[in-house]
Amino acid sequence: MRRNWASNRWFLFILSMFICGGLIFFSASGVLAPVEGVAAVPLQWLSGVFNRLALSLTGGVTDLAELQYLQERNAQLEETIAQFQQELAELRELSSDYRRLTELLNYTTSTADVETITADVIAVDQNAFLRTIIINRGVRDGGAVGMPVVTGQGLVGRIVQVSANAAQVLLITDQSSRVSARLQTSRAEGSVWGQLSGSLLVRFIPLNAQVEEGDLIITSGLGGNFPPDIVIGQVVNVTRTDLDQEAEVRSLVNFDTLEFVLVITDFQPVDISIFQQPENPTTPGS
Repeated sequence: MRRNWASNRWFLFILSMFICGGLIFFSASGVLAPVEGVAAVPLQWLSGVFNRLALSLTGGVTDLAELQYLQERNAQLEETIAQFQQELAELRELSSDYRRLTELLNYTTSTADVETITADVIAVDQNAFLRTIIINRGVRDGGAVGMPVVTGQGLVGRIVQVSANAAQVLLITDQSSRVSARLQTSRAEGSVWGQLSGSLLVRFIPLNAQVEEGDLIITSGLGGNFPPDIVIGQVVNVTRTDLDQEAEVRSLVNFDTLEFVLVITDFQPVDISIFQQPENPTTPGS
């Protein structure tokens, strides 16, 4: 049985080789060309299917690798952008501080005969009934009640309370604030009142005084509470009454973003209240 299987196997092998040789001979001579053309159609279609499948698999692997690379690159870029944003914020803050300090320096340079100290605003209280700030300068630094507080843009207010290393400043926009003032151009005098809304109003301007929008309002020095010629603001609207004129004033100081201020330390307010008291009535028989 085994001998028959072995002999058959050799016979099949020899027969297969003979058939293959014949097919190669007839194919080379062109006899099988029509049969090969017919047989090649399904083989070509099947080859195309396998090629497309192989390309899809290769493309999928490439896309996956590209996606992973892009995700890593995106994460790196986001981290870099976050660092740049932080650095940009720090640079903007430094630029803002530099600009404000430069304005204060320019003010002190232009008023070389005025002694000042620079202070940081460390607290703000600007509600409907009270408008004050707290600064980090007090008695130890030469601060005292009544001293004017300014910026490079103009008058901020005056110190109303002071401790060893801090002071409370009443802003000119507080409704209890009163500042004797004059128009820079016409020299007409009036009084700047803080309003409940936080705006400023110049009252008691004489009817014959020329007041126009854009005129600068400065301190007059009358009353002895402030030194003269400090800018308070700019006229934006004028109203006439039967007795006088009133002007709405826009301060050049942005009270919502105060960070640095100057305290004028060489000015002491003058107390003239004693001269405003009524004289004692003469007693009978004197």
